[in-house]
Amino acid sequence: MRLELQIALAIALDLLLGDPARLFHPVTGVARLGLALEGPFRWMVPSPRAAGTMLVLAVLAVSVGLVALLLVGSSRLHPLTGDLLSVLVLYTCFAARGLSAHAGRVYRGLVAGDLPAAREAVSLLVGRDTRQMDEGEAARAAVESVAENSSDAVVAPLLYAVVLGPLGAVAYKTANTLDSTFGYKNERYRQFGWASARLDDLLNLVPARLTAAVIICAAPLLRLSAGRAARVYLRDRQRHPSPNGGHPEAAMAGALGVRLGGENRYGERVEQRPFLGDECEPLGARHLKLAIRLMWAAFLLAAVIGLASRWLVVTFAAQPGRWPW
Repeated sequence: MRLELQIALAIALDLLLGDPARLFHPVTGVARLGLALEGPFRWMVPSPRAAGTMLVLAVLAVSVGLVALLLVGSSRLHPLTGDLLSVLVLYTCFAARGLSAHAGRVYRGLVAGDLPAAREAVSLLVGRDTRQMDEGEAARAAVESVAENSSDAVVAPLLYAVVLGPLGAVAYKTANTLDSTFGYKNERYRQFGWASARLDDLLNLVPARLTAAVIICAAPLLRLSAGRAARVYLRDRQRHPSPNGGHPEAAMAGALGVRLGGENRYGERVEQRPFLGDECEPLGARHLKLAIRLMWAAFLLAAVIGLASRWLVVTFAAQPGRWPW
C-alpha cells in the first residue's frame, strides 16, 4: 500500500474516531516514559541541560526504535499487516478532531452563557490561569490554542508523514510531547527542558510557516479575507515570543479579523504578550467557531496538497520523460 493511501486512511480515522483512549495513546506513553526517566537522568548527569538532552535522545530512540521494530515485524508476517499498522501509527499522530472537540467544548460553554464550564474547557487547552477569565479572554485563549495547534497537532505531523513516513511522524510527535512535558521556563525545567524546547522549535520552523500559508489560502473557503490574513501575517508574525507560534496565530487573527495577544496569567506571574491582528470587532464565541472551521479547512487543504505532491514526485521522479512539461 502506498504511503499516500496510508496517510489518507489515517486522516479518515482521525476524522471519524478522534484521539484513541487516553490510556492507550502513544503521546501519554511518551510523557510517562519521559517523567519516569527524569529522576534517573538527573541523578546520573550533574548538568541539568546535559541530562535533559540525554533524556530527549533516549526517549526518541525508544519510541522510534520500538515503532520501527513493530513495523518491520508486522510486515514480515504479511505486507497487509504492516500496512495496517502503519495506518494506525499515523492515525495516532494526527489530532485534528481532538483539537476540534476540546475547542468545541469552550464554544458550547460560551454560547450557553456557562462561563465556569468554558473556563474549565479552556484549562485543558492552555497552561495559563483560566479562573478569572471573562468571555472574551476565554475565547481568545481558545482561538490562540486552535491556531498554534493547527501547526503542532495537524499540519506538522502531516508534513513529516508525507516526507518521512510513519517514523518521521512518530519522531516529530515524540519531540513535541517532550516539549509539552519539559519545555517550561520555570526553575525546575529552564535548563533540563532546554533540549526539548529547542528541538521542538527546530522541527516546527517549516510546519509553522506552512500552516500560516494554508490558513491564508483556506480563508476564502469560509468567506474570510485572505488578503487581510496575509497582510496581518506579514506585519505581525515576528511579534510573538515563540519563533514559530506567531506565524499561525497572526494568520488566524488576520483571517478572523480579531486581535490576539494581551495579558496572560500563570499563577502569580503575569505575562504581557504583543498584540497580533486588528480588533475589527470584539472577540467572542462566533470567532472561535470560525477558527475551528478554518483549522479543518486548512488541514484538508494541506492534506490534498501534500498527498498530491508526494504522488507526483514518487510517480514521475524515476521516469523524467513522463512529466507533462
